[in-house]
Amino acid sequence: MLWTAPPRLAVLHIVAVITGGLALDAWLGWPGQHLATLWACAVWLWLYRAGGSAERRLLVLCMLIAGFGEVVLSLVWGLYDYQFGNLPLFVPPGHALLMTLGVLVAARVPARLTARIVMTAGGLYTLYAWGANVDRLGAALFVLYAGCVAFGRDRVLYSVMFLLALAMELYGTALGNWTWQPQVPGLAMTAANPPFAAGAFYALLDLLVLACVSLLARSAVRPASPR
Repeated sequence: MLWTAPPRLAVLHIVAVITGGLALDAWLGWPGQHLATLWACAVWLWLYRAGGSAERRLLVLCMLIAGFGEVVLSLVWGLYDYQFGNLPLFVPPGHALLMTLGVLVAARVPARLTARIVMTAGGLYTLYAWGANVDRLGAALFVLYAGCVAFGRDRVLYSVMFLLALAMELYGTALGNWTWQPQVPGLAMTAANPPFAAGAFYALLDLLVLACVSLLARSAVRPASPR
């Protein structure tokens, strides 16, 4: 999935809103969270207006699927908690922005090398994390990521998203925007803060979004059945 004509300075704006928005949320409390929401929605709308029909579907589907996933993982399952115990409104559009950043970056990195580095380094750390019982959730998530790579169609995007998500998770947890539970609720499984393979959720999100985009595209060109 490629943006045919990404708006100028899109990467800069996305990086700025993710890093700056999380900082506002962490440092200013509720007012900062509202400012981060307005900022994220403004950049999302800017990208929506600049994109074509395929890019717009990508942005909308990513926001909807990510929002549902956040409700399940955070509010229902309780894998992690945001600082005010809510689901910040900037999070769903923020996922769409991060995925757009991944799409733009993936078009500029060496595909095979990036995928191999992530798979090799992640696989080695998975063995350590599981054996030492320091982050078994992360180890299990890496298996999920490997499954996305094996069955998905855009391995370089999954690899880039794995790295971007890890960077964002480290940044967000360091600021205190959210905190992962040390034990997975309902399972006897340790988890780091953040799990090193939290990017697997983003790889799965990418796989689901791209699958939906492809399904919608096929439906649009499917000829009508004769009556």
